[in-house]
Amino acid sequence: MENRRKEIIAYFREMDRSYFMDSNKDLASLDHALPIGFEQTISQPSLVLEMTLALGLQPTDKVLEVGTGSGFQTTLLAIFSGAVYTIERIEELHNRAKERLAHLNIHNIHFKLGDGSEGWQEHAPFDRIMVTAAASEVPPELLDQLSNDGKMVIPVGNSFNQELLLIEKDSSGKLHTTSLNNVLFVPLKGKYEI
Repeated sequence: MENRRKEIIAYFREMDRSYFMDSNKDLASLDHALPIGFEQTISQPSLVLEMTLALGLQPTDKVLEVGTGSGFQTTLLAIFSGAVYTIERIEELHNRAKERLAHLNIHNIHFKLGDGSEGWQEHAPFDRIMVTAAASEVPPELLDQLSNDGKMVIPVGNSFNQELLLIEKDSSGKLHTTSLNNVLFVPLKGKYEI
């Protein structure tokens, strides 16, 4: 597992964040969330890495990502898992991310345009779930779509105060929640909007 973490960190350090941005490219090296249009952001790099490492990705994992955004996080998930199912509600961001990732020759990503707050039931269960927008509560639909021995990372709270949670489902289906950090994400839209 330690080797896996080192591989992810090494790959992440080589990623060109500016590739995933259409403006403010000169700010790409800063460890800050930056706007990508449509009131959305490309997340703070250190947080992208922290969230990815918290998932404990395995090469065969099927991953659900709620909020494709720029495709920056999606790329990292795809490189270190078996398949990524990613949902984006804003059509222009969805199309741009698809195009970017096609140019990177990453072919284990399945894209969906729509509301991700209730997951992607037809492809469940998922070994890992990554939510990149803050919800008012943990959506029960996502918990239902998380496989036994699965992990989900999700920011939960309100517009001013959010906790980044790691939710682990054990082999019997029991949930264990750990608070990882205080964060500030754009709101999840849909049923669990803050």
